[in-house]
Amino acid sequence: MNDALRVALHEAGHTTDSLAAQLGVDPKTTDRWLRQGRIPHPGHRATAAAVLGRDVSDIWPDTSRRRIRDLVWFRPWQEMEREAIELRSYESVVLPGLLQTEAYARAVLGASGRRTPDEVDQLVSARLARQAVLKWENPPWFTAVVDECALRRPVGGPNVMREQLQALIAWCELPHVRVQVVPWSVGAYSGLDGPFVLATSRDHRIAAYLDTQLQGQVASDPDDVAAILAAWENVRVEAMSHRQSIDLIREVAETWT
Repeated sequence: MNDALRVALHEAGHTTDSLAAQLGVDPKTTDRWLRQGRIPHPGHRATAAAVLGRDVSDIWPDTSRRRIRDLVWFRPWQEMEREAIELRSYESVVLPGLLQTEAYARAVLGASGRRTPDEVDQLVSARLARQAVLKWENPPWFTAVVDECALRRPVGGPNVMREQLQALIAWCELPHVRVQVVPWSVGAYSGLDGPFVLATSRDHRIAAYLDTQLQGQVASDPDDVAAILAAWENVRVEAMSHRQSIDLIREVAETWT
């Protein structure tokens, strides 16, 4: 038996049936994962671990011995993301990671050429697994403000972009997901200083995440958080409404042929 998985299921209050429902797989599949030597696909491993609140290496250590730096430093923010009741994301160049398709995420994460295919696979799996937070029974309220540039930049090519924007429209159908677009016509605005995410916890504490070329930075100092909150309000007022934004996303999606 995979005792680590069995213990994780028990402590998280899950059964193999309920885990299968969360992952959208047949219960027979998750039953097999309990048997020694049965190891899920990387994407399923990452999603299952996220649902159970564990690291992949805790449940399937033999598949996770090689940890890349990108995943280690990101873990503190990932915990905040899981515990949040509200997430507010601003992106000026690409679409938010929580809303990315696999193909789009792979194009973004592999673009630098500095990562090996194995490292890209790990990062893509981890990014897709994070999306489980938006599918929980009591998910956080998620609002994303994105620049129109992110809709029109050909990340991965026309097919990838068309699929990504169609997926974005599908995300917008969820009652707790809102997307607003800052149109090109706005010109220069405060969002051009860089992307960020704000996470609000159940006890109403707020932390911010800032991305860089090296690694991300978690900010919790009150003055820093206040500055990011002001930046959020500044980009929000420049954006179109949720409904107007969906219309624009549909319009742009049709151009990716």
